[in-house]
Amino acid sequence: MTTAPTATTNDATPWRSHALVNGTVAWLFAVTGPIAVLLSVAISTGLDGATVNSLILASHVVGGGLSIWFSVRHRQPLGLAWTIPGAVLLGPALAHLSFSEAVGAFLVTGLLLTLLGVTGWARAAMSFVPLPLVMAMVAAIFLPFVLDVVTAFRGEAALAAAMIVTFLLATALARRVRGVPPVLVALVAGVAVVAVVDPTLLRVGADGLLATPRLVRPTFSTQAMLELVVPMALTVVAIQNAQGFAILHQAGYAPPEDRLTTACGLGSLVSAPFGAVSTCVTGPVNAILNASGPHAMRWVGGVVFGILLALFGLFAPAATELALSLPREFIAVLGGLALLPVLTASFRAAFGGARWQLGSLTTFVVTLSGVTILRISAAFWGLLLGMAVSWIVERDDVRALLAERRGPSS
Repeated sequence: MTTAPTATTNDATPWRSHALVNGTVAWLFAVTGPIAVLLSVAISTGLDGATVNSLILASHVVGGGLSIWFSVRHRQPLGLAWTIPGAVLLGPALAHLSFSEAVGAFLVTGLLLTLLGVTGWARAAMSFVPLPLVMAMVAAIFLPFVLDVVTAFRGEAALAAAMIVTFLLATALARRVRGVPPVLVALVAGVAVVAVVDPTLLRVGADGLLATPRLVRPTFSTQAMLELVVPMALTVVAIQNAQGFAILHQAGYAPPEDRLTTACGLGSLVSAPFGAVSTCVTGPVNAILNASGPHAMRWVGGVVFGILLALFGLFAPAATELALSLPREFIAVLGGLALLPVLTASFRAAFGGARWQLGSLTTFVVTLSGVTILRISAAFWGLLLGMAVSWIVERDDVRALLAERRGPSS
């Protein structure tokens, strides 16, 4: 088990700003790109606005509430939200399934996740996946977000340049100006540029501020169970949660994996009747929460994230309008800059040692390819093929892992 560093007296000064900024940036990341994905699925499948606002309300309030509870209870920066791959799976499924059938599948997925958490089966299975392979998967997933910092110059060169230059200057002066996270400086610079270029983007209409919950009566069909339940559970356990747990372990925490998996299941059971996809421990959010600040106080960032996420759900109509009005490049650059230290740590953990080299490289390449097989994303296949390659080629590493899991022989 990894031992968490203790806070020192010198850490006390800047923790508030780091917690506030990291929690806010993680929230911005969670409610912009993912919301765009969700709305794209909703529009393509013909879901009405009231249903969309209801599922946003349920998923964000549940995720926010769980984030607050676990962050406070375990003094760790634990961010939970809804699974983006789950929303992507929903799009093709609704071409031949009714929305009520999808909701029925969401409920069964919640039951399955709860079972996996209560029994500890999910943690037991993932304990046999080497950390370097998981971090290789994390690096492959985060790399496109960081690359967006560069590609943002195609659309908003002035905005991207202002944010990057101020971020670099703030990083260079970090030792002299303590308590001011570089991402905060980049955020302020970006907002200033947006306000100058087009101030109307920062305004929100006054109609329909609050979301209204709307229950969806579930229908349980064999086709929906086969098409959605297993892929949805796999995205939560082997992709989303695996990322989040690996990031937290790498940051020096010992997350309560069984309890969090159970919470994902129970959260899904609560939000599913309102049309929401499954709850998960989200990788990018936890990465941003661990980007900076005193280790012992980063949990406050998880609380900030949870509060903002729940408020976003309550004010879904207005909040969605504001989130989607910001230039895509603004969020892309902000998220990419925030993930830079985590990407560096991921590469170091994946490829910095002498073991699991070929397996890690296989996982990284397959995950980065984005290939989807049987409606299951590349991250899962990356882990699976990476393990297969290691079992065939890196046998000494596999034997060492198995001996470590068995413990000392009696």
